[in-house]
Amino acid sequence: MAEYVYTTVPGKIGNLLAKIREVGVPSKATNAWLKTIGFTSSNDGSLIPILKYVGFIDASNVPTETWAQYRGAKHRQILGHAIREGYAELYAIYPNAHDQSVSDLENVFSTSSKGGKQVISKLVSTFRGLAEQADFTNLPESSSSVEAPATHAPIAQAAPQPPSSNSPESANPSLHIDLQIHISPESSPEQIDQIFASMSKHLYNKKK
Repeated sequence: MAEYVYTTVPGKIGNLLAKIREVGVPSKATNAWLKTIGFTSSNDGSLIPILKYVGFIDASNVPTETWAQYRGAKHRQILGHAIREGYAELYAIYPNAHDQSVSDLENVFSTSSKGGKQVISKLVSTFRGLAEQADFTNLPESSSSVEAPATHAPIAQAAPQPPSSNSPESANPSLHIDLQIHISPESSPEQIDQIFASMSKHLYNKKK
């Protein structure tokens, strides 16, 4: 079963997500970075694992492409997709988990956690706090199907153009022929000479 994560400050999830769209992308999402954007409480550090769980940062806390896409116009849909990815096992049980009741969610989370009622409550609050900021309608099949920032787009390479009708290549096209000849080892020298004489005649228009 999945190891679900939670934050002790689920009420700040919305504020953090709003900040992600407002401020620049950090090299790493750390507690020190949280403090620079106003999250100075000692409990605010528990928000970092949530970003990792939904794929906004990688194992080294470096922002991912999902983070970059979330800063765009379709941020609510991007988050909806990220939640479905992170909570895949929950959505395997309830395809519309974001619409389920608190008791239904508690039943699922309690089967994968050894924590008490307070922990289960925080797991539910964390999930619902994320879901409140997301749009689960018309979700892209994958985050890569959403347009990425232009700076990530590869530079298009110009296709080679055929030679113009006035170019030397067009007026005098070259022709390359590979010719293989199999001569029996029993052939006499006279027969071999006749073969090459015939080649010279038909390929190079040479006569004896």
